[in-house]
Amino acid sequence: MRRILTAAVLLIGVLALAGAAVADPGGKGKGKKQGQNRFTFTLTTEDNGSCGTPWATDVVRRTYSVKDRGNGTFTLRRTDRGAFTTLAGKSPGACDTTGKHGQTVVAGIKGKLVGYLVGTVKATSFNKNATCVEACFTDTFLATFFSAGAEFSCNTNSADCKFNFNYTAKAKQQNNPKLKYRHWQDKGKGAGTMLREVFIGDIANT
Repeated sequence: MRRILTAAVLLIGVLALAGAAVADPGGKGKGKKQGQNRFTFTLTTEDNGSCGTPWATDVVRRTYSVKDRGNGTFTLRRTDRGAFTTLAGKSPGACDTTGKHGQTVVAGIKGKLVGYLVGTVKATSFNKNATCVEACFTDTFLATFFSAGAEFSCNTNSADCKFNFNYTAKAKQQNNPKLKYRHWQDKGKGAGTMLREVFIGDIANT
């Protein structure tokens, strides 16, 4: 799930949502507060699969939840809900070395996604009134809402990180060949050298 982490973490699947992308930050960069220390943004980005290359474009409603533990650390949970549209090429599970999966997917397949990432932030302070001046991806959220030098366990060599993302699509879609695989899951624990990531299934035509 390089979807949220820095390149150094080398998460292969879902965490890949982080690179160049456009986004509607919502609320002039402040996000939509849904209770204390919860912030929601709408983001559009490419999604990398098990091969480390883009396989879909995602539009997600991303919510960050922050809980102050009172000891200089904070629990940060990121929840994504949205939709994906496939790009032509290798399927998200094509380079998985275990289990059953496909090899390719055609462009234009649409589906839904849901998932979460949770870890610990070490910082001296958290500013719930901060404002993202650009797309509020995870690295931007950390730099904007937390004190300088904040460290997120999902961006380091750590066992303190957990994620689970699921993608589903209808097997038959208008003007597209039938999907042979219609559910892909990317889940795991840890980050960096301690990452343990598992891929299940695929979104693939062949």
